[in-house]
Amino acid sequence: MFVRTIYATGDPAELDGAVEGLSTEGRKLLSEQPGFRGFGLVVDRELGKLAAASWWETAEARTASDEKLRGRREQLVTPFARTLATDNWEGVVARPPKDLAAGAWFRMIRLELDPSAAGLLAETFEKTALPKLQAMPGFAGGSLLLNEARDRGVVGVFWADRNALAASRAAVASLRGETTAKARVVTRSLEEFEVVFASVPQPS
Repeated sequence: MFVRTIYATGDPAELDGAVEGLSTEGRKLLSEQPGFRGFGLVVDRELGKLAAASWWETAEARTASDEKLRGRREQLVTPFARTLATDNWEGVVARPPKDLAAGAWFRMIRLELDPSAAGLLAETFEKTALPKLQAMPGFAGGSLLLNEARDRGVVGVFWADRNALAASRAAVASLRGETTAKARVVTRSLEEFEVVFASVPQPS
């Protein structure tokens, strides 16, 4: 599976307009593209941040959709977005969220690694970290993405609600320390978001 993410920041007062555009027209445009597999959108309403991910069967489908939709995507996040970053990833490990209800939350961790450690990171996340996460109350799904150069990664985990996310912080912090040490990676950022919607596929 292949993934394209966007990350936008701007005036919190203008965030709802971007959310509406991506949730309606943006979602429809993506679903009409060959190779489309899923789409998720999360927000930080207090600080004015938006992150979205679209999932694709092939890298070629992801590229074709970007070439076709890039201009309209930028229009949909205007006037909210003062900054907009787009990245491409491979979905190395994924456990899709199931039956997420209103009120779900999302924790995102950005990682930096030596490309030689990419395999170890994927194995550690899938065989060690993910089973421990799945055992935590309120866990609803998660994934590990790696960029093409294999020197950056993103771990995203869905939680049933904000209380579950908050209750998991201590255990996840300990697990994060164990996992990053074992996999020889560095945590570069940690963020938490409200889930607007999420349809994230299981890699085939």
